[in-house]
Amino acid sequence: MKNPLLNNFNTPYSTAPFSKIKNKHFKPAFIEAIKIAKEEIDVITSNTEVPTFENTLETLEFSGQILDRISSIFYNLNSAETNDEIQKIAQEVSPMLSEFSNDITLNKQLFKRIQLIYDIKNELNLSPEQDTLLTKKYKSFVRNGANLNESDKIELRKIDAKLSTLKLKFGENVLAETQAFELHLTDKKQLKGLPKSAIEAAQMVAKQKDKEGWIFTLDYPSYIPFITYADDRLLRKKMALAFGAKAFQDNEFNNQQIVLDLVKLRYKRATLLGYESHSHFVLEERMAESPKNVITFLDDLLIKALPAAQQEFENLSNFAKKDGIHQLEKWDSAYYSEKLKKDLFDLEEEQLKPYFKLENVIQGVFTVSNKLFDLQFEEINTIDKYHEDVKTYKVTDSTGNYIAVFYADFFPRKGKRNGAWMTSFKGQWKKDGENSRPHISIVCNFTKPTETKPSLLTFNEVTTLFHEFGHALHGMLADTVYPSLSGTNVYWDFVELPSQLLENWCYEKEALNLFAKHYESNVSIPMDFIEKIKKSSNFLEGMQTLRQLSFGILDLNWHSKNPSEIKDVKEFETLSFKNTQLFPDVKENCMSTSFSHIFQGGYSSGYYSYKWAEVLDADAFSLFLEKGIFNKEIAQKFKDAILTKGGTEKPMDLYLNFRGQKPTNTALLKRAGLLK
Repeated sequence: MKNPLLNNFNTPYSTAPFSKIKNKHFKPAFIEAIKIAKEEIDVITSNTEVPTFENTLETLEFSGQILDRISSIFYNLNSAETNDEIQKIAQEVSPMLSEFSNDITLNKQLFKRIQLIYDIKNELNLSPEQDTLLTKKYKSFVRNGANLNESDKIELRKIDAKLSTLKLKFGENVLAETQAFELHLTDKKQLKGLPKSAIEAAQMVAKQKDKEGWIFTLDYPSYIPFITYADDRLLRKKMALAFGAKAFQDNEFNNQQIVLDLVKLRYKRATLLGYESHSHFVLEERMAESPKNVITFLDDLLIKALPAAQQEFENLSNFAKKDGIHQLEKWDSAYYSEKLKKDLFDLEEEQLKPYFKLENVIQGVFTVSNKLFDLQFEEINTIDKYHEDVKTYKVTDSTGNYIAVFYADFFPRKGKRNGAWMTSFKGQWKKDGENSRPHISIVCNFTKPTETKPSLLTFNEVTTLFHEFGHALHGMLADTVYPSLSGTNVYWDFVELPSQLLENWCYEKEALNLFAKHYESNVSIPMDFIEKIKKSSNFLEGMQTLRQLSFGILDLNWHSKNPSEIKDVKEFETLSFKNTQLFPDVKENCMSTSFSHIFQGGYSSGYYSYKWAEVLDADAFSLFLEKGIFNKEIAQKFKDAILTKGGTEKPMDLYLNFRGQKPTNTALLKRAGLLK
């Protein structure tokens, strides 16, 4: 039987044929797709005609598309539906892909053709998008070793192969540690303080494992309610210690050496290419431009956030003293924050959850998207899913034109990593008169429905869904010629703008009234709840900001200096957190060993971008607040200037086209209550 991954995807909307794909198909498909892609490159390099934008850049841009599809399917499954066999394949194919990537960027003939075109680009009358593609491709060759001598090129290949397997191993270890721990309780008294929904979910997990009582895990929908509501302080401590000790224990899943190897290899790679550090290499292609600018940005926010955070911590500590807690520890933070929030605002997460039934929130985000961007979402069952939990939708515009396929995968399960993310199974591009539309997916870990209740989201989960959907809109509304400039293929510190912007609608009465209805009575969320959500929106914002800044600083410390002298991961991390630390350090815990964003994902030297994009989103949303949150003209402007444009122009130019002015951090500081 023919390999379904190499079979042109004769499926509705050319979607991935998940039901036909078996694990055994992946490696042969990768080998064949790399062979095809190499042949496509050979066509370019053996072309005897004078190099042109069309016969070199465009041909290169549209090469390797079979390989791209296979890679996106495989690596998305490795994140959302993995198993030992898939992880083993990943370890085998990642070095092959790294090697292939090097084969392209270190190909002398190919680079020579691109360089010839780049040298005369001002004479070519290129469109802004073509100019961006040419500049980006030329830089990617230079930044990946095209100008190195032969021995350094060999060294670079070795480094890249090693990095690709280390990143995978890091993620596998975190997942293994997350799944290895369970807190099994059999005494009902130990459940005191926990909401019914959390107890019922834990009972369901125990039942699935053929055990009596209740099982709590390190999956977010289990961990967060436990750490927030359980009255038993010792059990909260046990959970928090397990969570903080992921991949930092004396076992085969310890990531300490991997962290040290990763930062040293990244530094070695950057210096080989002529950069001062990995951060200097990364930030050259970011809005921030340099480590110096990022440090200035973080320090500026730190000056505003630190006094507020210290005051909030003192207030929280004093509040906990009423319970006889003389030293607030990390496992007390969420518990007493929730109690103080109830005390100050008469608001509890559990009061809100009945108004945020998952299906209603999905419908809500669809309605908001419709009111802003005229999108329609129709659930369809004619396309394959990779798991029965996944929902699939056809997305169209107001005149019925097909815009995208949308996958939504909401619940935790074995083989799915923690957290929430947006991804794609197929990009968008224009070729031969056709606008080929994208297949976009969001993956979350929300509380599953129980026997008596549907999936009810916390308000934090509501904002998470809107956040990931903002990324999804960036992917779905993409409208560019070239796939590598389409959708979310933008500078890393710009990519969070659409996602963080959409979160703002969760706090607005006009938006909440569209979907926040009680799951039993269908009554709209009471007005006073909306007021309380608004009032409490910047509750402990100083502490929250400080936490985010501390992660950004840690990331930059790992990557902006020579790491060769670092011997102890924990010691280095503790020193990094020195100026942002509020809680006593926990010696058994280490964040770096499970900091997947920077050691497995693409956020190395980029964690600051969450805060950077918050400056942009607060500034952008202030225009919606001024003109109306569903103002069609402003929404259209945002869609045309940012969502459809992908990475075709510099982010600040796109932002100026939308906003007409450069952003300042004033709107963010006001929103956070850090500017009086």
